[in-house]
Amino acid sequence: MNIEIEVRPPVPPFTRETAIQKIRMAEDGWNSRDPQRVSLVYTPDSQWRNRAEFPKGRAKIVEFLTKKWEKEHDYRLIKELWAFDGNRIAVRFAYEWHDAAGNWFRSYGNENWQFDANGLMALRYASINDLPISETERKFFWPLGRRPDDHASLSELGL
Repeated sequence: MNIEIEVRPPVPPFTRETAIQKIRMAEDGWNSRDPQRVSLVYTPDSQWRNRAEFPKGRAKIVEFLTKKWEKEHDYRLIKELWAFDGNRIAVRFAYEWHDAAGNWFRSYGNENWQFDANGLMALRYASINDLPISETERKFFWPLGRRPDDHASLSELGL
């Protein structure tokens, strides 16, 4: 029997540099708004808490993200390192989006991540709050997709 082992470098234990690399890779994936692509960085049985939803496993993650991005239009996300230790990373983030009626929001949150030995995320706990904003209060204007390397960070934006 040929069993392919999934590995998603960088793998734990994380250094400051590899934690930041892992975070940027996650940000890039989420900014793609491709649920299938995003799901592949999680273990097949990954467990989430996202607000009041608790998806478990890649199929449920794809389902969750598909519904999310059907609601959250023009989604742009920035993630930033908060702390790391061993196989865990704590992240703070903000993203901007609008609903079907054109109402803009900035969603702020924190995530706690735990990885398996192969660098796949096994646990993801997210706490998120939505702030209604006017279109003139927006700060994330890059073209949809990956945030440019020279774009300001959350700290640089005062967020």
